[in-house]
Parts: sequence; C-alpha cells; structure tokens
Amino acid sequence: MFDYESLRVIWWVLLGALLIGFAIMDGFDFGIAALLRVLGRDNDERRVVLETIEPVWEGNQVWFVLGGGATFAAWPMLYAVSFSGMYLAIALVLLAFILRPVGFNFRSKVHDQRWLNTWDWVLTGSGIVVMLITGVAFGNLFLGVPFAFDGDLRMSWHGSFFELLHPFALVAGLVSLSMLLTHGACWAALKTEGAICDRAVRFARWSALIYVVLYVLAGIWLGYGVPGYAIVGPAVTDGVSNPLLKDVVRGSSWFASYMQHPWFWLAPAAALLGALGVQLRIAARGLSAFLCSSLMVAGTILSAGFALFPFLLPSSLNPKSSLTVWDASSSHGTLGIMLGVTVVFLPIVIAYTSWVFSVLRGRVTLEHIRQSTHHY
Repeated sequence: MFDYESLRVIWWVLLGALLIGFAIMDGFDFGIAALLRVLGRDNDERRVVLETIEPVWEGNQVWFVLGGGATFAAWPMLYAVSFSGMYLAIALVLLAFILRPVGFNFRSKVHDQRWLNTWDWVLTGSGIVVMLITGVAFGNLFLGVPFAFDGDLRMSWHGSFFELLHPFALVAGLVSLSMLLTHGACWAALKTEGAICDRAVRFARWSALIYVVLYVLAGIWLGYGVPGYAIVGPAVTDGVSNPLLKDVVRGSSWFASYMQHPWFWLAPAAALLGALGVQLRIAARGLSAFLCSSLMVAGTILSAGFALFPFLLPSSLNPKSSLTVWDASSSHGTLGIMLGVTVVFLPIVIAYTSWVFSVLRGRVTLEHIRQSTHHY
C-alpha cells in the first residue's frame, strides 16, 4: 500500500490525466461543433461535419464524467469550493453540454432552413462556450479565486461571475479556444475529404499559429505580471486535510517549480512542438496532424499543472485558505480504494474507446450523406 503522500501525488497525476483525456477526446467534438458553419457551407456539408463526431461524442463524454467523479471523491474540498463559487460559470458549461445532444437529435427533425440554422448556431455556441469558459477557469487558478475558510472550515465566496473575466483569464480562454479549434480542424481534416477537408487544413494552419502567439503571450504574462503563491516553510505532505494548517505567501514566481524541476519544461516544449507539427503535417490530411494537436493539448494542460503544483485552487482573499495537493484530498483509505478501482476500470475504458475508433476509422463523404438522405 502506498503512503499518504504518494497517494496524493498519484491522484494529482490521475486528475491531470483525466483532464487531458477529456480535453483530447471531447475537445475535438466541441471544436467540430464550433466550426460547423465554417467548414460546412450547405446542409449536406454540415451533415458530413457532424457525422464525423456523432457516433463517438457520447462515448467521449465518459472522460468528463470520470474527471468530475474523481474530483468529487479524491478532492472533495476542491469540488465543493469550485462548484459552489463558480456556480454560474459551471451552469453555463452544463447548459452547453445539455444543448449539444438536443442539437444533434433535433436538427434533422424538421426540413426547414430556419430550423436547421437555429440548431447549427446552438451547436456552434455550445462548442465555443465550453472551450472559452474552461480556459477562463484555468486562468483564474493563477490569479486566485475569491474564497476563504473560517476557523470551522466553512467556505465563503466574495466574487461574481464577471469578476472572473480578468484580462489574463480571457487570454487563457482564448488559448483554450484556439487550441481546441485547431484540434477540431485536425479531426475534420482526418475524417473528411474534398472542399471540407481543404477548409479544415487552412483553418488549422491559422488557428495553430494564433494558438502559439496566445500561448507565448500568456506564458510571458504569467511569468512577469501575475504574482505566484508559495508555501512558507516545509509542507506537511502526509497530514490531515486542513488547508488552514499551513502558511502561504503571494508574490513569488509561478515558474518557481520549473526552476526546481527543469524537466517540467518538457511540457511547454511539447505544446509548442505539437503546434509546429500541425503546421508541418496538416497538409498530409492524416493521423499525424491529429496526434500533433493531441500533443499540443496535453502539453498545454501539463504546463499549467506543473506551474500550479502543489496548488489546486489558490485563494485571492486569504492565501492561507488555498487548496493544495497536501491538504484538500480524501482520506488515505479512500484514495487507496479508488486507486484500486481505477487500476481495474480505466484500462477497460481505454481499450473500449480504442476499439470503437478502430471500427469507425475512415472518412465521411458527401456521397455517403446523400445516399442516406431518407434518414433525415
């Protein structure tokens, strides 16, 4: 059995892995939805674009469920504070998740152009909302969020939804948006052909370039314009989960962990290499460009996670209340049992997902869509 400190680190790694899995697997779904009217110029072309994700989007949401469930069980304080304080932002994300399947199912029910256009815009909006708000949320982690605990660990929140729209957070949101739009365009280039594929290739090149500019800008801003958090004195890594038992100061660099662990720089390097790979390989219209965009997504999330470590949710009201890997987890026994369950079931999810994508390999064509017109 692992000791408490090791289990906390393992579950921090697993949380990151689940976030990466969600961003890669569900990210191209939302990217495709947001690009629906860009890649498809008429109803048949838009049906081609939607057909690239309709067989898999529900399965991809497993990663979202796993991430939420793991946060609830392994990091209950993180779940409680973030879901309570960012209620409106999370409600908007959930609304987008709800409207997406409604759009898929209702779009083809009425043969009227206004009806089709309405649901096309709903799908486009759902994709943009999720990609932008999740990025804004990540940006606010570095700024600190306005919560604090009293002596009885009762949480109070002293902010509003609009206060989360800090300029740095908006840049982080645009990083997320450009990254996942690129990811979606790479998926479209892999799964379509003809004019739709050509549009996806052109879009991916531009969006990957915009991503690099925004990612570098966010990194420079984070390093020189956003004060970091640091634990004062030795951290108690195997103690009880009480965030008030530590002292935290604000004013250090968010890249201090990179100085202590130089291999952390592999994460931003992977993000930028992934974006470069998209530029170099997207013209081949094959799997390699999609793998590069996946590397870009993974590197981006890892670079943010490495910069934050060991913080999970810093507090701008009372830095002492900040949640860290060492004081926001479930008990040793709970983490151990969950790890055993994860070891059994996560490989099953990965194996099943791999099998599904293997079965559904190949491109969606206009001819296929037009032959199945009677289904619409």
